[in-house]
This record gives sequence, structure tokens and C-alpha cells, in this order.
Amino acid sequence: MSATAPAPTATATQGAARTCDVLVIGGGPAGSTAATRLRQMGYQVVLVEKSHHPRFHIGESLLPANLPLFEKLGVAKEIEALGMPKLAAEFVSPWHDHCQEFRFAESLNKALPSAYQVERAKFDFALLNNARNKGVEVLEGCEVRSVDLDRPDGMAEVQARSETGENLTWRARFVADASGRSTFLSNKLRLKERSKDHNSVAIYSHFTGAERRQGTAEGNISLFWFDHGWFWYIPLRGGATSVGMVTWPRFVKTRGQRSLSDFFMDGIASCAPLAQRLKNAQRVIDVTATGNFSYSSSRASGRNYLLLGDAFAFVDPMFSSGVWLAMNSGDRGAGTIDTCLTRSSAQAAAARRAFDRMMLKGPKEYSWFIHRITHPTLREMFMHPSEKLNMKAALLSLLAGDIFDDTPIWRAIALFKGAFYLVSLQNMGRTYAAWKERRANIQRERAVEASVTSV
Repeated sequence: MSATAPAPTATATQGAARTCDVLVIGGGPAGSTAATRLRQMGYQVVLVEKSHHPRFHIGESLLPANLPLFEKLGVAKEIEALGMPKLAAEFVSPWHDHCQEFRFAESLNKALPSAYQVERAKFDFALLNNARNKGVEVLEGCEVRSVDLDRPDGMAEVQARSETGENLTWRARFVADASGRSTFLSNKLRLKERSKDHNSVAIYSHFTGAERRQGTAEGNISLFWFDHGWFWYIPLRGGATSVGMVTWPRFVKTRGQRSLSDFFMDGIASCAPLAQRLKNAQRVIDVTATGNFSYSSSRASGRNYLLLGDAFAFVDPMFSSGVWLAMNSGDRGAGTIDTCLTRSSAQAAAARRAFDRMMLKGPKEYSWFIHRITHPTLREMFMHPSEKLNMKAALLSLLAGDIFDDTPIWRAIALFKGAFYLVSLQNMGRTYAAWKERRANIQRERAVEASVTSV
């Protein structure tokens, strides 16, 4: 706890509304991180999670920027034990005769040379258990039903229902919403806005017997472009490989009467380099689809609440930024909550404004690349990265998650974007065709939702 923070609030007697300093909704990476950091500061924290861990989740590839945060949380050894080392990201294009590797050790920030691939069930379980072991009160199988942020006493009232039917009520000084794509508070407060520029569908499964790179490259993530989007290829410890197809809803609507599994395998077959890597592989879990409807919220904070991770915004997983942005928001959010609970109203308001700016930054920076990742000019620049003016090193830093605080990457990133626009203008025919195809592929609201609910 900071020097001026009050002593943790005691829990009320059974049967009455319970009290706590901070109530966290959701036990994913954002919620577990925020809860742990707040407990390390000395606050009494309750974390309410509607499901039970471990539970399956996609988003298995971490960024190097995650690793210092594992040390801060005191969970580095556990993550190392369950993770597959990831030293680089490999881009594979059927329109090029080579694979392009981006090694994190060659980025501008030499302190971020590697990351991990993780089974999210084990990873999220480790983070949640760490929060519990640090003294956070964790309730699983308990779903938040309502939150009143406007009580006269300044406290927030949170009502939840356990899976056994028990109704529970807390009075909390602050609420941190880490409910993920359920976006509990964003929906309640009508803050959520669908992206007008990007919608996609992810279809995925796990395989054994998939071909892997040799030596230290075994755990590297591979990203394969194909005619209708891209695939991820994530080797996990223990022999499984996560494979996912991220594609336009327009393409999904061509599935016809094929099963989701057949449609997925046909997509793999259409990407020859990926099909070669999976020629001796066996699928070991059911094929699943989810709509990656990109969205953001109009703000991330209020007088007594914050939105964390996917509860604030979600972007296409092209650059594996999801877990990093979630955990970073939990860490920064804990510091913001501490300021709000211990400093003047003016200082608290300034801290919330800074938090809002930080939350917008991650989705904004990654979205510029995500929205153009199938553009032939950007694909060419990724497959032939320029070493000039630190452009490749800065791009590597962005891929590593080094986008906050005093990172030195932005001049070189601006030059990279300038080069993209210049080359696009020089190839107007190709650029116009790419723009036209993209506009045709972005199907809004009803058409998008129909394509996902039908898979």
C-alpha cells in the first residue's frame, strides 16, 4: 500500500453486504494482474469470476514485454515452467519464395529478447492462483449481475449470484471491470462502439504431430497469409500446436453445407506452406469459431471504476498483443486506483485521464498495422523489411510490445508508415484494388453476426 493509503477495510459479517477496497470483475490476465498488484499495495481485494479455472482460451502467444511484469507479480518461475520459449515471429507468404523471421533480440530494446507460447488454461490458472496466494479473495463460479456506481456514500454496490444460487452483495470503494469480451460495464454504461474499419472471424483447433522448426526456433510463432486472411501457428509445450484461421465474414459465408471442420481444413489446404507443416498432424480438439468483432469503449474510467483489457477494447489478434495489453492495463490500472483512493480529487482525475490515454494507445498503434495487414504493400514491406533508419528494429520493438512510456520507436515507425503511403501511391492500381476488396469484405453488424451464428 502507498504510504498514505488507509488500512484495508474489514469484511462485514455474514448475511450483510460485504465490504472491500476494490472489487475486480473477471479472473483473466487483466483481472488477476490488477488484483495481485492491488493486494501487493495492501488493499483488500475481492475477485469475482463467473467460470472455473482452468478453462480453455485462445490467445496463446505472449510478447516479450510480458516478462518483466511476471517478475513484478512474483510468478516468473511458474510461467517459465509451463511456457514454450519464443524467440522470433515468422511471416510466410504464398506470394514470396522465402520466410521472413523477426528476432526480438534485434529490436531497439535489447532487454526484451524472448517471450513464451502458453496453454492459456494453465497460464490463466497460474495467474489466478498467484492472486489467491497473495491474499486476494477469489470467488469462482460467481457471476456479477449488477453494479450501482452512484450510491450517495460514494461506494459502489456490486450484486452477484453464485452457481449454488446464493445472492451476494459487496460495497466497494472501487470497481475494476476485467470481464473480457463480456464488457460488463461498457455495456451497462453504453460506452461500447463497434469498429467501423475491421471485422473478422477466427476458426481454430489444436493439432499434434505438426512440423516444427529445429533447435531454439521450435517455439517461434508463424503467421501465414492466404487469399482470405491469415493463419496463426503456435507451438505449445507438450507437443500440441494451436492453429487458427482469421478471415473475413464474407469468406465464411461461402461455407455452404460443409461442416465447420471441413471448412477449416479446406482453408488450410488452400495455404500450401501451412498444409505442408500439417501434413502428418492430427486434430485433437474440436474446431471452434468466434467472431473477432473489433470494438472499443469511449472511455476507460470514471470516478470509482476502470475498464481493463478486453473489457475496454478488442482488436484482431494478428500481433499477439491481447495478453500484454490486458496485463499492462491491470498493472497500470492498479496504480491508477491507488492514486484515486489516496490522493486529492484533482490528482485522481488527472490519473484517470492518463489511464484513458494509455488504454487508447495500444489498440490504436496495433490497429494501424492490423487494418492493413492484407494490403499487398504492407505485406511486401514485412517480407522485405528495410534496415534503413532503424525501421526494422522499431517494427521489432512494436512486435515485442515496447510501445509505452519512453520507447524510442516512434520516429522510425512514422518513417515506416510514410514509406507505406509512398509505395502505395506509386502503385495506385494495386492499392485501389486492395481498397476495393477490403471494403467488400467488411460486412457490418447483421451480416457479420449472421455469418458467425451460422458456423
